[in-house]
Amino acid sequence: MERGGGDGPSTATATLNQQRHELSQLFQYYLDKSTPHAHYRWTGTFTLAFVYALRVYSLQGFYIVSYGLGIYILNLLIGFLSPLVDPELEQSDRPLLPTKGSDEFKPFVRRLPEFKFWYAITKAFCIAFLMTFFSMFDVPVFWPILLFYWFVLFVLTMKRQIMHMIKYKYIPFNIGKQTYRGKKPAASSRDPRAD
Repeated sequence: MERGGGDGPSTATATLNQQRHELSQLFQYYLDKSTPHAHYRWTGTFTLAFVYALRVYSLQGFYIVSYGLGIYILNLLIGFLSPLVDPELEQSDRPLLPTKGSDEFKPFVRRLPEFKFWYAITKAFCIAFLMTFFSMFDVPVFWPILLFYWFVLFVLTMKRQIMHMIKYKYIPFNIGKQTYRGKKPAASSRDPRAD
């Protein structure tokens, strides 16, 4: 039996690429199936965040990883609360936010959609959780200073974002589903007891 010169490694690489592609498709299938179930997705993410917090608390370390995670989540939150087209920065042909009562209503379109926001946060918690298994990421720091600095950043960032919301008169959340109720039917002048 003769073997081909380069057949062995290329076949193994092709098989590995095929398996990686199949796993990627399977992962995307389940990701797509989870899209309409926002409540369950966020419940799972909060559970993961709780498990991560318990791990950091029990290890009494990895504060720099937690700080980096907090900064990343703050950055994602800014994108989630910001409009796609910022009236301060860009002039565009796309619909802009209404600034006067007489302006036409245009729906709020986020720079970072809810699903991508959820996916990025969940992925960040998974990566941070995995990092807690490697001692090289446990840099000794005085954690109260990091916590204080993160709170200062959070307050300043949210203040700026809220001022932007007030200036351009938009709210990035829908409170319930908007429905049209129509006109109420006029009350019948006929007495139903007369029948």
